[in-house]
Amino acid sequence: MNMAVRSYKKELLDEEDIPFPAIQRNMQELNFINTWLGGHSITIAGLKQLLGNRKEVLVCEIGCGGGDNMVALYTWCKSNNIKAIFYGIDIKPACIHFASGRSELQTNTTWLQCDYRTAKFDRKPDIIFSSLFCHHFTNEQLIKQLQWMAQHATIGFFINDLQRHALAYHLIKQLTSVFSSSYLVKHDAPLSVARGFKKHEWCNLLQKGGLSNATVVWKWAFRYLVIYKHG
Repeated sequence: MNMAVRSYKKELLDEEDIPFPAIQRNMQELNFINTWLGGHSITIAGLKQLLGNRKEVLVCEIGCGGGDNMVALYTWCKSNNIKAIFYGIDIKPACIHFASGRSELQTNTTWLQCDYRTAKFDRKPDIIFSSLFCHHFTNEQLIKQLQWMAQHATIGFFINDLQRHALAYHLIKQLTSVFSSSYLVKHDAPLSVARGFKKHEWCNLLQKGGLSNATVVWKWAFRYLVIYKHG
């Protein structure tokens, strides 16, 4: 796999009519990966940087998948006496069905099964974020996505996504081949890395979107945390 440029090969998860048990297993394994490889800690770090001293926040995740990122944020907010309510947006009905069953998100979350661009909010989110979502899009689509996030958040947005790196590609391919029982994860996890980003690419996308004051910071393991805050 050539890591010099982003791959645009489609992931299996981007296809329609995936059986629900396969989606469910995929979501469970992604939660495990995010927990043990530090993905959730990066998401929490993004929220903390934008939250400041606020004790109440409305957070929106686009491409929410199985809801594990929102559960991680809810748990952290609860332990820090912060009232958190959420919008969870995903275009796949199966993902919304799975995520909406999480007990932690039963009373504090509004679920929107739609393309994020068509979402209608009763109240504008304070913070919008995505995790492992951006690499599903072309660079041109991403510029518009970044602008949309900035326009629809009162405080700002953050992104947690993959660094495109040969070592990351081969490590996740080996790990999932041994430990994963999901055909989606085995196929898509290494491909996601190949569809990921290098820092200069993020900086270029942000600049083209008129968001050059955003920060891009490398995080273990092979991720970038992108944060934009309104001035």
